[in-house]
Amino acid sequence: MVMKMKSVQVPAQKSIALIAHDNYKQALCDWVIKHKDKLSAHRLCATGTTGYKIVQSSGLEVQKYVSGPLGGDQQIGAKIAEGEVDILIFFWDPFEPMPHDPDVKALLRIAAAWNIPVACTPASADFMVNSSLLAVAFDRNIPDYEGYLADRI
Repeated sequence: MVMKMKSVQVPAQKSIALIAHDNYKQALCDWVIKHKDKLSAHRLCATGTTGYKIVQSSGLEVQKYVSGPLGGDQQIGAKIAEGEVDILIFFWDPFEPMPHDPDVKALLRIAAAWNIPVACTPASADFMVNSSLLAVAFDRNIPDYEGYLADRI
């Protein structure tokens, strides 16, 4: 099945989700501090422990969900599907098996399905936060769910 797509405008003020596996939480906190000035212009959200660590280290305001293994990854995935998250910064550990690996895969799949930018490393996150698109509105194609339903009803 090929999903029909439609264009939506992403506002200049983005909603950015921040997630990090245990071995990468400090790296994400360091990255946030490095880009604090740019990130402060946007709405930030994070899974539980990551969110608390970001607040402690940077002083930025962060909407915190529950810990990833307790459903935080799924909460952020739901926000992506609802159009409430525009960018996902997810420093995941490629060397450590995660007990909630299916949740992580589901989150990455939903991010791809809804065509949101995803950065999984500090280098890719640097490119993203330094993009000229970060501070301006831009058009993004997303699944046309209403069109999909109309074809089936």
